[in-house]
Amino acid sequence: MAAVALGWALAGSAALAQPPAPPLTLKALFDRAWERQPEAQSAALRRESAQAARSGASSFTAEPAALELSTKTDRPGSNQGSREVELGVALPLWLPGERARKAALGDAEIKAVESRRLAAQLQLAASVREAWWALQRAQAEMGLAQDRLQNAQRLSADVARRFKSGDMSRADQTQADGAVAQAEAAVAEATGARDVAQAALAAWGGNRELADGAEPEAEALPAAGLPADHPAVADWQDQAEVARRAADLAAVQTRANPELTVAATRGREQAGERYLQSFTVGLRVPLGGGDRARAKETAARADALDAEVRARVEQDRLAADVAAAMARVKATQAQREAMDRHAVLARDTRGFIDKAFRLGEADWPTRLRVELEAVQAERQLARARIDAAAAVSTLRQALGLLPQ
Repeated sequence: MAAVALGWALAGSAALAQPPAPPLTLKALFDRAWERQPEAQSAALRRESAQAARSGASSFTAEPAALELSTKTDRPGSNQGSREVELGVALPLWLPGERARKAALGDAEIKAVESRRLAAQLQLAASVREAWWALQRAQAEMGLAQDRLQNAQRLSADVARRFKSGDMSRADQTQADGAVAQAEAAVAEATGARDVAQAALAAWGGNRELADGAEPEAEALPAAGLPADHPAVADWQDQAEVARRAADLAAVQTRANPELTVAATRGREQAGERYLQSFTVGLRVPLGGGDRARAKETAARADALDAEVRARVEQDRLAADVAAAMARVKATQAQREAMDRHAVLARDTRGFIDKAFRLGEADWPTRLRVELEAVQAERQLARARIDAAAAVSTLRQALGLLPQ
């Protein structure tokens, strides 16, 4: 039993010796969420598929070569009469300009796969950022509610002591107890809101332990101006390029690929005669595709036009979003500075009135009013700080920047 107890003690000390887990950051949360997305898990396969399609344009033939084998006899089932065996290879040939345009289409598809991945990451980042800052607001509200409860309990205890000594009335005691009850209700409400926000964050890979220790650090303020390679715009532009290259390819694929046939024939006329060998070279040229080829080209050009228009619309929308986000950043930063000054003044006033109240130089209603004003000022400051940090995050989202 002593050995078992010693083992448990050593295990407990080892567990205590382990360093605490690092706090969850917005970037770490985004990385977790991205790893769980289907786009992330299939990205390598899609890239491999696009590269394989591009490699097809480097091959000697338009399609894989085909092996042809045939035999002919006028007396089946016997070794008499004439007999002929033919072995050949059919080589599909490139149409004029087809090979170069297929290579261009492959290059465009490889680029589109990457831009589609970046666009999916940016779309995910918007949801992760929203859940992240919702939790930060909820945690700040809960922390302030707990501070308010502690202050209310401290004041209530002070009023109860002075009520017993006859310095304060029962009405003052009732009012102090009511303030404690209000603070308890606020804590319960803030805790529920925090739990809801935490559950929403857990859907993106943030567990409770790491989320509670998270630091609401602001992202770096980016440079102004919509980047030319914005993922949301680049995705549509690359899709338009793929459609244009597909239309160019369809314009030359007006017929099926011609086939070059090379065959060797070995045969005899009668049983007992010597086998003779001959060689055949043939060319098979299919006729034009007609309306089907034009329909394929027209559909590809329509897709290209649609993607180009969507890229322009998306660029205009993003420019408006960036302007609005920049204005929001300036406004929240000014509000944070003002709330910071207001909170400092409220804390100073609370200290003065609290000292005066203890000395009997300030009445209870004034002390309670100043306490509530100080709590409200701290609450507004906490909101202003998170709103300023969230505004920077929104600006980075509008500029197409991922969490960092």
